[in-house]
Amino acid sequence: MGSGVNKNQLELTTCDVLLGECSASDAIVKSETADYDLLPANSDLTAAEVALIEFQDRQNKLRDALASIKDQYQYILIDCPPSLNMLTLNALVAAQSVMIPMQCEYYALEGLTALLETINKIQSTVNSELQVEGLLRTMFDPRNNLANDVSGQLLVHFPKKVYRTIIPRNVRLAEAPSHGIPVLQYDKSSRGALAYLALAGEILRKHEDANLLSPAI
Repeated sequence: MGSGVNKNQLELTTCDVLLGECSASDAIVKSETADYDLLPANSDLTAAEVALIEFQDRQNKLRDALASIKDQYQYILIDCPPSLNMLTLNALVAAQSVMIPMQCEYYALEGLTALLETINKIQSTVNSELQVEGLLRTMFDPRNNLANDVSGQLLVHFPKKVYRTIIPRNVRLAEAPSHGIPVLQYDKSSRGALAYLALAGEILRKHEDANLLSPAI
């Protein structure tokens, strides 16, 4: 909805893709508000999760579906639900790396521990290439002592994985989806928009540095 696509008027969705009723390219829609494509979803995705239980190779459905289109894009971002279920498992099997956004709160630390354990299990079984891309501190309020304490713990335990960029609590970030447009179009000068631009730059620089350090083949 935040990309200007009405989820209630979709003819094909990620649900249809996961259940093998159409290809990923058939379900892709162009964002009318920004220069990217979407493989959209709605509440039907809940039904897909239930139906996937009956499939023998259920954890590979998303990876297989994206195989036919992955060469068309520099980046494919898979937005996961905040729970470790069949949909998240499909995403982790399909992905090369994981960006973990988290609020700097106690329960988020516990959730991070469970997620890292799941990632390790997937690495050792079905996706050896999977790695943690980085930890992103979001909805951050520097006036909150707990937030600062948790942020400090993340830096101590994951010094090379925590992004320098911090996404602050920002009302413009919260307002943008209700207007059906990305925050960079809604208010590109807001603190939230500038933070996400900084994050994009940090990610690109990190990948460029990694490519420079990679041995020539």
